[in-house]
Amino acid sequence: MKILLFGKNGQVGWELQRSLAPLGEVLAPDRRGGDWCGDLFDLDGLRDTVMQLRPDVIVNAAAYTAVDQAENDAAVAHAVNAQAPGVLAEAAAVLGAWLVHYSSDYVFDGSGSRPWVEDDMTGPLNVYGRTKLEGENRIKLACPKHLILRTGWVHSARRGNFAKTMLCLAREREVLTVVDDQFGAPTGADLLADVTAHMLLRTRDPGGATFAGTYHAAAAGETSWHGYASFVLERASAAGMALQASSATVKPVPTAAFPALAERPHNSRLSTAKLQNAFGLRFPDWQSGVARMLGGMAGC
Repeated sequence: MKILLFGKNGQVGWELQRSLAPLGEVLAPDRRGGDWCGDLFDLDGLRDTVMQLRPDVIVNAAAYTAVDQAENDAAVAHAVNAQAPGVLAEAAAVLGAWLVHYSSDYVFDGSGSRPWVEDDMTGPLNVYGRTKLEGENRIKLACPKHLILRTGWVHSARRGNFAKTMLCLAREREVLTVVDDQFGAPTGADLLADVTAHMLLRTRDPGGATFAGTYHAAAAGETSWHGYASFVLERASAAGMALQASSATVKPVPTAAFPALAERPHNSRLSTAKLQNAFGLRFPDWQSGVARMLGGMAGC
């Protein structure tokens, strides 16, 4: 395959450079400079790049993810999360190429307590969620051969993340306060990248076009941000890291204790049964992914 990857320096994009390499030639434009356009603000440049390179697969791992900032920066979030995926979808359709795109649990309203399935009614609570949902819809309308992967609570050792923030704070404070009424599954960028490569390989099978659609991709199990933080500090303490706080001194608080511009969903649980059944995969528990990530982190 010839694979065109956007967002190569993000958490998922960085891992995709590794996971996609065995499938063929991976072309990953820089966001700034270079011969090809990797800037999702430049819609004409994106279209021209796709049409000139003529890839078999486009993988869009770029996104505007500053959830609170998006409330005051809606036009930029819309351009990156909605308009750009639509342009990529239109170009992919002209070429007959596959388009892989990553979306979010934020397309749902966060109600209830059961894991969301792909066909559940959407209802985003904030600008970020609304722009991600519009991006999905533009892709579905324009490109028959698409794989949309909804996920959430993504982590990696390479970039700043929740676990690293907790460890840094635990070095300085004896008590941490963490939200305990939002639920999801911490999901490794490496897991998402490996799943993507497997899915793309299966699309080369006879009848591979039938795999097109929207899927949920997340580690198995569930926790709250409070449970996540407690697990991180427990593992760090067992590894001999010098911390003032411990898993026993992580204080649970409601979301209301941390007022924010953007409303967050309380229920970010995602059912992955559809993806697992369609592609013959099994998702590991979230604890194993977080433990592995912690082992690869440098410093707090």
